[in-house]
Amino acid sequence: MNIDFSKGEGLIPAVIQNALTMQVLMLGYMNLEAFKKTQETGLVTFYSRSKQRLWVKGEVSGNTLELVDLKLDCDSDSLLVLAKPNGPTCHTGTTSCFKEETAKGFIYQLENTINDRIDSNDPNSYTNALYQKGINRVAQKVGEEAVELIIESKDSNEELFKNEAADLIYHFLVLLKAKNVTFSNIEDVLKKRS
Repeated sequence: MNIDFSKGEGLIPAVIQNALTMQVLMLGYMNLEAFKKTQETGLVTFYSRSKQRLWVKGEVSGNTLELVDLKLDCDSDSLLVLAKPNGPTCHTGTTSCFKEETAKGFIYQLENTINDRIDSNDPNSYTNALYQKGINRVAQKVGEEAVELIIESKDSNEELFKNEAADLIYHFLVLLKAKNVTFSNIEDVLKKRS
């Protein structure tokens, strides 16, 4: 990787992105020494402009950033650092310095809601009630919704089709929870196939 450190007087911006969620976590600066240390240790290291020294993210808090991948921009003067955060990234305690708490989109928020309803054993929750009936009932619901989606796909009512597709995805997420599998696990399988 041939990085041009000359444009920024020895420093380049490094955008840190969660390798799993793709959420932008923070922006820091690296000099050549910080870049090399990041590669050597596997922990994202910056050059602190205020402290005038190398700074390993999380050296005090323990909220480190584990290096997953580095991507150089088209001008060779800034980096995209894909990392696995170990705890909140921002010093304020938030996931991101940009205040965004979720980045993967609604499907992941829905998965979290489903997990919360089941994990809290919410007695008023349809999700929890279905889950408590066991894997056979959950799988049966996925099958029913798949058949209903197929039937609606043969007709011309787009609203009914979209609703059946949403029902299928919802019940599929409940089935994933019942199988102790995450949507990210399925995403990983799809990525390996591409």
